[in-house]
Amino acid sequence: MIISGPSGAGKTTLLQRIFQDSPLPLTPSVSATTRAPRPGEQQDRDYHFLSREEFARRREAGDFLECCEVYGQGDWYGTLRSEVTPILASGKWVVLEIDVQGTISVLRQFAEAVTIFVQPDSLDELERRLRERGTESPAALARRLDVARHEMESKLLYRHLVTNDNVERAANEICEILNQECRNAAGDQTE
Repeated sequence: MIISGPSGAGKTTLLQRIFQDSPLPLTPSVSATTRAPRPGEQQDRDYHFLSREEFARRREAGDFLECCEVYGQGDWYGTLRSEVTPILASGKWVVLEIDVQGTISVLRQFAEAVTIFVQPDSLDELERRLRERGTESPAALARRLDVARHEMESKLLYRHLVTNDNVERAANEICEILNQECRNAAGDQTE
């Protein structure tokens, strides 16, 4: 499963709820990044924090399922193949929280992936959420909002679109989407 959406759309909050409520065997994939940890973030729980040199070495070696430089600040994010392959081999669903560009890369390799785009109910609401975080400089906030506008234009690439105007409702909608996808997959295997 791939979940995407602009920064501030509530993807992380929704995923916490889904991992808690869904009966499906969902396993999160931990992304790698070159950015510095934020307060409270832990290595290998929140991200695999890599130096730029290590990230570049692993990118050259083909270790990433997808990766890209985001927000114009020189920081890279990516999904290591070693995070995804063992989870899929164990029969569990791997959950990727990635951007639109990463989704396109993954779909080239896993066209059957379930894709969900999470959006806020408005760009004004998104800006409010990002400002409330208090983690961005005005320039960084402007970049994030510009990226969000472009990401919103790509939402039709996704199989499912969920508006996060209420966390409980949106989490329930995503759980129902996953349950339906699971039923569809089981039906395909019996035919």
